[in-house]
Amino acid sequence: MNETIPPFAGRPPLILDFDGSVLPLGANETRIPLGAWQERMRFGCFQRHFSLLENHLRSLMPKEYGCVFVGSGDFHHLTLLLLRETAQRLCPLSPFDLVVCDNHPDNMRYPFGLHCGSWVSHAAALNCVRHVHVLGICSSDVTLAHAWENTLTPFLRRKLTCWTVNRRADWLGLAGRRDSCRVFPSADALIDAFFPVLEAISHAYISIDKDVLGPDIVRTNWDQGVFTEKHLEAILGAGRRKIVGVDLCGDISDYHYSSLLKQFLSRLDGQRPLSSAQIIEAQERHTVLNRKLLEWLQHRPCS
Repeated sequence: MNETIPPFAGRPPLILDFDGSVLPLGANETRIPLGAWQERMRFGCFQRHFSLLENHLRSLMPKEYGCVFVGSGDFHHLTLLLLRETAQRLCPLSPFDLVVCDNHPDNMRYPFGLHCGSWVSHAAALNCVRHVHVLGICSSDVTLAHAWENTLTPFLRRKLTCWTVNRRADWLGLAGRRDSCRVFPSADALIDAFFPVLEAISHAYISIDKDVLGPDIVRTNWDQGVFTEKHLEAILGAGRRKIVGVDLCGDISDYHYSSLLKQFLSRLDGQRPLSSAQIIEAQERHTVLNRKLLEWLQHRPCS
């Protein structure tokens, strides 16, 4: 199917404001205040809370919007909600590919509902998603030591490919899916290899967690990868004509959970409190990058 997709460039940004980390981006932005949901949704959530938020947002989402900013990477599982919404708006267009830029596979097991590190397996199960590509993984989450934590179903169904920088997942060979993890010596080599794949994709939804970037570019709440701004710009530029949606997370904020479970799990994942000065400085740098990303999406001509 080769249906014409509605133009994405030029649409105003939408901010789902859970944590106040996304500073103003321009006069045309739409901002939905969601601070009352932060405790329930941040880091992970029960399925019933996710459904409640989805219903809450249904009447608040604008008819048309561009890049969606959701704040900290602790909210990356909200991409699942945005994928469903995108599928409804674009129906009856054919399924789209999900391109995720992330330092982590986000395909880990989580028994309590949805988690910012587990949502990819749920996305791969959606009928609207043809295939998921996670680009830029430097985390050890894909290695043998963490193999048992990964959800196998997306690999077995051939709906997930991990694109890593110097991280091997040879254990996938035991399931006959060695080709589901592609390993590269550098971010440049990874992007060069992905371009032909992106060229063959008809429609693409792009989800970016800025922890895929090196910490010298921006600081996030998580351990970080080796991508630079040029790698994100290249992906957005090459895929611009086929983009059906974009979301962005990885902005920085600090939060003290009431939930003892979330306190424990977040510390287990290496999250540590930040000073006010650190947060202010980091958010200013994120704002500069956020505006660059919008410029790449909205105003630069297609190549």
